[in-house]
Amino acid sequence: MKFQRKHAVLLLAIAAWNLFSYGNFAKNLYRAHAAGEERPTGYWVAHITLIVVNTLIAGVLGRLGLKAWRAAR
Repeated sequence: MKFQRKHAVLLLAIAAWNLFSYGNFAKNLYRAHAAGEERPTGYWVAHITLIVVNTLIAGVLGRLGLKAWRAAR
């Protein structure tokens, strides 16, 4: 399969959306923790893990998107 510009745009858009949405989620999670919200430790660990994994996925998709963008020239 040959990457086209539309594939690059899709990958970059998904990566940007992941960074935006999980960045906002991280900010809200930090604010809840700073406000002293009482939650079990597993809650914080699970949500931080989700943020880290989805940020890594955004990085991989972003890198693939850039590679596809350059290949489509």
